[in-house]
Amino acid sequence: MANGSDSSGKANWKAATKAVRGGLMRSEHGEISEALYLTSGYAYDSAEQAMARMKGEEPGFVYSRYGSPTCEMLQQRIALIENAETCRVTASGMGAISSAILAPLKSGDRVVAATALFGSCRWIIANLMPKYGIETVFVDGADLDAWEREIAKGCQLVLIESPANPLLDGVDIEAVSKLCKKAGAVLVVDNVFATPILQKPLELGADVVVYSGTKHMDGQGRVMLGAILTSAQYMEGVYDPYLRHVGPAAAPFNAWVVLKGLETLKLRVDAQSASAARIADTIGAHPNVAAVRYPHRKDHPHYDVHKRQMTSGGTMIALSVNGGQEAAFKFLNSLELVDICNNLGDTKSLACHPSSTTHRALTDEEQAAMGLDRSWIRFSVGLEDPDDLEADVVNALNSV
Repeated sequence: MANGSDSSGKANWKAATKAVRGGLMRSEHGEISEALYLTSGYAYDSAEQAMARMKGEEPGFVYSRYGSPTCEMLQQRIALIENAETCRVTASGMGAISSAILAPLKSGDRVVAATALFGSCRWIIANLMPKYGIETVFVDGADLDAWEREIAKGCQLVLIESPANPLLDGVDIEAVSKLCKKAGAVLVVDNVFATPILQKPLELGADVVVYSGTKHMDGQGRVMLGAILTSAQYMEGVYDPYLRHVGPAAAPFNAWVVLKGLETLKLRVDAQSASAARIADTIGAHPNVAAVRYPHRKDHPHYDVHKRQMTSGGTMIALSVNGGQEAAFKFLNSLELVDICNNLGDTKSLACHPSSTTHRALTDEEQAAMGLDRSWIRFSVGLEDPDDLEADVVNALNSV
């Protein structure tokens, strides 16, 4: 199993080294690029060995729904980067987040979640969980009094994103984790916007961290993948039975693609974050912009939290243009370099209108509760030359 603190010294490697060297599992051929194992099953030397493998008494692979050498390499590598004990990969980011929050729960349990969440995550909390007898409540992620009040009423699980999708809200992970520990609740943090390069929620007290590897980890818009990270004991006791029987397994090919993506993760995130910081300042100075949100800008309402938790401001910007949806659409349609797309974390810069895309399933009241209206645009900064990006954004803003 993946282990982020082995005796070989890998745990002391820097992030860039872990992203290139972590989890290597070379065959007898000594390949430099990780091998891709496209197989659904595995042969045994004997019936006794098959029985021992299936019982967990002998190490080895039994079925690719349970794991494969390629997926195991990826799990070890992500765990090393995150400084986590163990990792499991899934078919998508939503496969990871849904598994992470549903596997520990049962009818009669109670969940407290931040108001600002990705649209599908909110749908699971608000619509799916109550169908199974799980009570749910949303709180303002920045309101520690609200967190304390609701967690103290009793709950089994807390879910947050920080920075949150789509307006980059911040949640004090360490403060919420202390409240969770006092109440005996599991804290799950979706860290996809920050990436493990810029923020490590487990070190801030989170119990479980989830990612959409579709985003920065692949980073080139190719495949779907998710990841769950937690302690070995919690993984083996809670998540492994769920993942094996429910079956949201990652395909070995997708795992291999993300393995190769991780090799440049830190280089990409650092470069994209530098561009994003510059472009956020340009956006913030434009007269056609009503508001801009970037985690490390001092005018972000949760700047202090983001500055404390993240080593840089990240790759994402949120901007509100004067003129509502009509102006927002005009801005998007005027972009020549930046693509309109609801993905993020790509080498290509992407922008979308959350109210009508990623969060369209939410009512106007639910969107308003997280501060979202139809003037907002979510902007994922890529690896294009920042001069070219800046010119494209300014030209589009001038058209509004």
